Parts: sequence; structure tokens; C-alpha cells
Amino acid sequence: MNTFSPVLRLIVIIGLLIFSESVISQVTNVAVIDSTAEEPNKLKFGMGFGLNFVGGTNISLSPNLTYNVSEKVGIGVGLQGSYAAIKDLQNTTTFGGNIIAQYSPIKKITTLIEFVELNVTTKTETPTGQIKETYWDSALFVGAGYNITAKIAIGAKYNLLYDEDESVYTSPVLPFVNITF
Repeated sequence: MNTFSPVLRLIVIIGLLIFSESVISQVTNVAVIDSTAEEPNKLKFGMGFGLNFVGGTNISLSPNLTYNVSEKVGIGVGLQGSYAAIKDLQNTTTFGGNIIAQYSPIKKITTLIEFVELNVTTKTETPTGQIKETYWDSALFVGAGYNITAKIAIGAKYNLLYDEDESVYTSPVLPFVNITF
């Protein structure tokens, strides 16, 4: 049974948008003016991080590496790790990896498909002691983002494999902020 009010859901969604953890490298369009000019670097490093203290502690880090196949297409791999805790109740640690493909139909829009596999360890405090559970969680995201600059984008992605009872994610929709270096 869902006990969250619509107002609380809106606050959580806005909070997630502000403190998003996923990062996907962005395709950079560079015009070659001179035939002797260097080709742009096709390998991009990205780093995502999240930090949230609303309702508990949530810390995440997600570095990735993307290769730009062309000006419009990029493919990449990344690592993800996070720690979430509600004091004296539960803590969850995740670690895993992802593969991603992205396509920019126009300069300001990037679409993506991403597969994530996470090892999840949850420890829950009960009156009779601590319960520890370890399992693997898979996610298949499709999404789109708006490229604010060549290195920063915001958007949302939807988990096609989301199961309310099984998923480590609290919602099938995740907002993201992407930053590349």
C-alpha cells in the first residue's frame, strides 16, 4: 500500500532532480574549420554523484567512459556505487556497472538506452535482530535529455524492468543531470 501523499511525491521528485546521480557522457559537435585542425577527442569521461540527507543519508558515485562513434552516436560503460541509510532502521549498499548507448538527433537533445546490473546488500533492524539480504537487481532504462551546454544535460529515464516489490529503485522514472569532462 502506498502511503505517500501527492505533495510528498512531488517533493521527492524535485529532490531527485536536484540531487540526481546518473551521468551519461554527452556528444559534442565540433565544426572543423581547417583541414589541418585536430580531430576532437572521441573519448569522454563523465562523473555522476549524488548527496541527499532528506529522510536519511544517500551518497552515490558513478564514473563512466563514453566513446563517440560519430557526432550523433556514443557508446560507453560505467561503474555505480551508492549507500543509503535510514537511521536505526535500514541501510542499503549497491555496487555494479552499466552499458549505455546514446543518440543525439539534434544538437540540443540526447536520447539513451542503458542497462544496469547492481549487487544490492540491505540490512534491516528489527526487534528480533538484524536481517541481511543480498541480491542482484537489473534495470533497463530509456530516456532523453536536454543539452544545456556541450558538457551538461538534464533529463529523465524510465526503467522498463521496474518492479515495485523487487527493485532497488524507488520509482521507475529517474531524473538525471549529466556532466562530462
